[in-house]
Amino acid sequence: MNNFEENLISRRAALKSLSSGFGYLAFAAMAHDLARAEGAGRVNPLAPKAPHFEPRAKRVIFLSMRGAPSHVDTFDYKPKLQADDGKAGLGGRLRGSRLLGSPWEFSQHGKSGLWVSELLPEIARHADDLCVLKGMNTDLPNHPQAQVQMHTGSFQFVRPSLGAWTLYGLGTENANLPGFVVLNPPNGTAQHFGSAFLPAIYQGAKFGGDQRGRGGFQRRGRGGRKPAIPNVANSKLNRDLQRIQLDFVQSLNQSKLDREVYQPEVEGAIESFELAFRMQDELPELMDISGEPQETLDLYGIDGSETDRFGRQCLLARRFSEEGVRFIELVHQNWDHHRNLSNDLPARCNEIDKPIAGLLADLKRRDMLDDTLVIWAGEFGRTPHSQGSDGRDHNNKGYTTWMAGGGVKGGFQHGATDDYGYEAVDGKMHIHDWHATILHLLGLDHERLTFKHAGRDFRLTDVHGQVAREIIS
Repeated sequence: MNNFEENLISRRAALKSLSSGFGYLAFAAMAHDLARAEGAGRVNPLAPKAPHFEPRAKRVIFLSMRGAPSHVDTFDYKPKLQADDGKAGLGGRLRGSRLLGSPWEFSQHGKSGLWVSELLPEIARHADDLCVLKGMNTDLPNHPQAQVQMHTGSFQFVRPSLGAWTLYGLGTENANLPGFVVLNPPNGTAQHFGSAFLPAIYQGAKFGGDQRGRGGFQRRGRGGRKPAIPNVANSKLNRDLQRIQLDFVQSLNQSKLDREVYQPEVEGAIESFELAFRMQDELPELMDISGEPQETLDLYGIDGSETDRFGRQCLLARRFSEEGVRFIELVHQNWDHHRNLSNDLPARCNEIDKPIAGLLADLKRRDMLDDTLVIWAGEFGRTPHSQGSDGRDHNNKGYTTWMAGGGVKGGFQHGATDDYGYEAVDGKMHIHDWHATILHLLGLDHERLTFKHAGRDFRLTDVHGQVAREIIS
């Protein structure tokens, strides 16, 4: 038995004496001092880092519309599609299909005259803040692959997510909160928010969830509900004893790390334990919106109606942004309208319209929109031809996303689809280009933001990606 093993056995024996009080505390206090000394030499992986060049945005709020909204019914006005409603699809190119003109009116808004559907009247009021990207395209028209590619740049392999790359490249401005937060993540989507081969500390911290249709929200005080935060408090130990216990555990982790030199799982555990300890004080207060003025709750549509749930997410996104969180993703589901388009699409738009408009207005009045990049996107779009009598199928060849704030041109349209909205024909922006542009706005060169893994350097955009400089203000 070597000295390390003897030392480990003695530490375990000391841990068993927890119930006896002083013996454990005396030993753990020594471990506490040792862990402090060892930790003093470690670099915090979440510490703020210098960007590659002057950034236009400091943070990202990603409004993820899961299921693929119909661009030809929201932001991509197609008069010819309206005129040819009911005709054979795309001049006979799609056998057996018929064109489906949008049932909803489009009109121009703001000084810029951007076209927006009547389904989104509140967002339309912010037309002069929107940079609408109409030449989007991605590789596959299947939800699982397209969702993974939208989040990680690859539909074939496990790769770090956009949020993880952002946090890896820039760090965070608040050491007491996660730098990458996901609100209302669906079950089974860990890869969308994961860190893959990046250190585990860069993965998204998920709050809310979608169990039993309640979105993980629970009733609490004035202002209604807040996302559940499981196990955030320790019911058995006070803060001082928690600190001593944690330092003892960290000393064991550090011993393993010193022995094995490279052990990313242990490094991730060390950093995540420390972050979780610090989060106990700040996170519950931050996520409790009961202190917000009624005027602010009304602005986001937090009133018990259809807008309530997503309104809370949008308000929390603003609060996280104010406190220095680097990347916040909000997930809104059920945009997959193969049928019942005439009822379901208006319902989904109604749920997000006022909350998103409230978020943009709130960021602007707090002078935060200029350095906050707000992104609205689904994984692809919908077809201009009908599926059945009242639905649209998947379309990856051309669709629309938009950005606001964070250094993009407001009231601006970039790219275009053909006359029917089927395929991008101008200003094409593949997902790799979209990622490269987002990183550029954050001051990161997508070709320089790399991580060495399995013998080579990896990056979010693989070997692709062009920055769309035309949209930068």
